[in-house]
Amino acid sequence: MARKAAISIEKLIGLGAEQLAQLILDETEQNPAFRKLVSAALAACEGPGAVAKLIDRRLGALERARSFIEWNKAPAFRDDLDATVSSIASQLGKLSATMAIDRLLRFIASHEKVFERVDDSSGAIQDVYYRAITALGELVPSLREEELALLPDRIMAGLGQSSHGYLVDVAEEVMEPLPDDVLRIWDAELKALVTAQEVEDAKSKDRFVFSNIHQYRSLRQLIADRLGDLDGLIALEELKHPNSQDIMAIAERLLEAGRLPEALDWVRQKKTGGLKVMGYTDLADGLMPRDADNPRRISLEARILEALDDKKDAQKLRWSVFETSLDSAILREYLAALPDFEEFDALDRAFDHGLMSKQIYTALVFFMEWPELSFAAKLVIAHRGEWDGGQYYLLPTAADALQHEYALASTILYRALLDDILSRARSKAYKHGAHYLDRLDSLADQADREAKDLEGFQTHANYRANLQTKHARKSSFWAQVK
Repeated sequence: MARKAAISIEKLIGLGAEQLAQLILDETEQNPAFRKLVSAALAACEGPGAVAKLIDRRLGALERARSFIEWNKAPAFRDDLDATVSSIASQLGKLSATMAIDRLLRFIASHEKVFERVDDSSGAIQDVYYRAITALGELVPSLREEELALLPDRIMAGLGQSSHGYLVDVAEEVMEPLPDDVLRIWDAELKALVTAQEVEDAKSKDRFVFSNIHQYRSLRQLIADRLGDLDGLIALEELKHPNSQDIMAIAERLLEAGRLPEALDWVRQKKTGGLKVMGYTDLADGLMPRDADNPRRISLEARILEALDDKKDAQKLRWSVFETSLDSAILREYLAALPDFEEFDALDRAFDHGLMSKQIYTALVFFMEWPELSFAAKLVIAHRGEWDGGQYYLLPTAADALQHEYALASTILYRALLDDILSRARSKAYKHGAHYLDRLDSLADQADREAKDLEGFQTHANYRANLQTKHARKSSFWAQVK
């Protein structure tokens, strides 16, 4: 097959101006987004004013539009928005950074109306807005000092009343180049805004009041962080509802600053409620939901204890968490903190604990991820009658990994998977079932040898015969068996 011709700047130049112009003209007739890029490039030849005028017309049309965009037209709409951002960033941006920033802020401010007009469940249009935010941040360092001083006012004018959250995103992008005195003025203005908003919120008789106070405080925290004001950052965090506080982030910052007792106090704060999670192994093992940030919290608390020279309690904490969770990351931290050569005995103890665990699916994942396949095989064989073939997100991967060296363990898992498919008549999974039976056929000799002293374990021949008897009428399955 012939290779596609490589396209490069040199080869395109070699085509000549006339041929390139014709290619561009042809594409503009078929591609509206590309036509806008070309129009902006042509306007740039006349100076920043011409480009700005062209972009302002597009932004005005975007701001005035009200009609809902159907799903089949959403990709073209997304391309149109992207072309607008590209025109501002590349064409206007290289001529006048300050004019480009004004247009990017205006574009970003259009997001609330745009999201009312289109279903963006895929996030494709939101990505365009984030690209605009990134482009804005890239232009800020080229501003003069007097222009930097005006930037916070320009941002607040465009996004200060927005409730979507882009205000904080934009501020985070532009924060680094801003002079300290500009940031302090901005912080004072935000503080005044919060005070005024609190007065307005207090007048409301609504049960729930939504305002931009949380955005303003988040923005003030960004400023405090940028200015190195850790106490100010913490004071603002303490104003939040306890369940909204980022305990881990504050504890991390205090640890970095060497303020260890305070860091320990923060990391040990308990939240009521909060996000609970369950992994697929939790569901399989019948466990209750757990705190989403618990592994990170334990790891951080142990690091703080070590920094306080309390290595004994740090290790005790890590081991206790491993015992209940079989978390491989926390075990690695535990082993890394041990004196030389002690990790071998500790690892043996950890593997033995995994074998004895009642959380067999969690233990299997632990051994597979470590990886320690010999212990995974022992676990599978020890619990050979307990594996649920419905756990298809885990068992096939484990069976595949074990088949090369541990045929018996692999066979146990493949049988569990196949039995579940056939007993439940999962016709859509018969293709997978046929594959599992093929694997069982290939593993039969080795698995039978490994199982010769295993009480109650069927040979492959007997298993296959029973399978054919019990499920003889499932012709659509047997038709797929090789």
